[in-house]
Amino acid sequence: MRAVNLPPTTMPRLKKYSLSQAAWLLMLLVCMTPANAQASNDDASSTGACKADEVIRFRGGTARLENDRFTGTDQNYTNGVAFTAVSHDIVGKLKPECLPAPVRLQAKLITLVNPGFWADAEDPAHTQNVVVRFGQSMFTPKDFSRTDLIEDDRPYAGLLYVGMSWNRRHHEPQRNSEILDTREITLGVIGPLALAQPTQDLVHDVMGVDRFLGWQNQLKNEPALQLAMDRKFRDYRGTGAIQPGFAADSIRSLGLRLGNIETSATVGIEGRLGWNLPNDFGSYPIRPGAENRPPSAASIRGGADDVAFAVNRPRAGAHLFGTLETKLVLHDFSLDGNLFQSSHSVTRKPWVVQAAVGVSVQGRVAGHGVKLAVMRVYRTREYEEQGPRQAYGSVALSIEF
Repeated sequence: MRAVNLPPTTMPRLKKYSLSQAAWLLMLLVCMTPANAQASNDDASSTGACKADEVIRFRGGTARLENDRFTGTDQNYTNGVAFTAVSHDIVGKLKPECLPAPVRLQAKLITLVNPGFWADAEDPAHTQNVVVRFGQSMFTPKDFSRTDLIEDDRPYAGLLYVGMSWNRRHHEPQRNSEILDTREITLGVIGPLALAQPTQDLVHDVMGVDRFLGWQNQLKNEPALQLAMDRKFRDYRGTGAIQPGFAADSIRSLGLRLGNIETSATVGIEGRLGWNLPNDFGSYPIRPGAENRPPSAASIRGGADDVAFAVNRPRAGAHLFGTLETKLVLHDFSLDGNLFQSSHSVTRKPWVVQAAVGVSVQGRVAGHGVKLAVMRVYRTREYEEQGPRQAYGSVALSIEF
């Protein structure tokens, strides 16, 4: 096959167009998913085939920002953002005809891979919801001024992704406990198409901070896929939206991730202490897969027909929390490099421990439930060539529509 030579002046424009096209495509996908879901459900509801609580309606969202500049550094995992939309709670068995095509397709895939996930869906005490997430993560070495490949430091890397997950919350009376099961599929892109360089350049220019100059050495373009399974356990605290008064609790977790973003297994625990604890499954940093907003123990939007809300109206509260997680890592794209082609990599350490301490406050603003969680995250060394262990800050703001 004969190569086609483009004029030199055409190349920059071609590259710029490709990057913009990829960005708009992913943004369009994440923006249209809720819209398509609503449109599809409206059509189904208009035929009378589906009840209002059997279709997907989005009730809230979360915006998260993580950056190591909060702790005075600019290296390794240097920035992460994620925007999450969460559906209302669905009780009982799913009706596939009431779900939009992307959600229905994922539900079928989960049933194929994990047949027992909906085994007890008929139980009215069990609830579920759908979560859609869009985000970007970026990684850099320590020395921003070098333009050559820094072989003994972390690769330049970016990830742009969209994910969708099912959460199932169920009560086990015999053990007086609650379980939150999550299954998520994440799709995205690694490399220049993830737009990490232009994003970081823009932010650094606005802040008046020096740009990183070695992005031409970043990992190559590659599709990204992640399958994630999480399970969280906690003592049963009733059906209210909060635990009234002063209280303390703990949340245990297990996780498994498979894919070329990360392949790992985790075990963790979170402890909380405060006033009017939310009846949920805790706070945590952005993670590759299983970013969840669980079904509510009681709707924090409420209404005249919401008995649980009337009995236990959510109130303002605040609490301190701490998390500890141990992870066995078999693959991490930001350390091992590209999976399907040769690239820069470092010597990954198989075991990583991560801890976080933070504060969370919640209340109601203009009739909407609002929650703010701020934390500082500490992580042990992830690769042999790494210097001191890393710390970064994380801020998450959640709102119920």
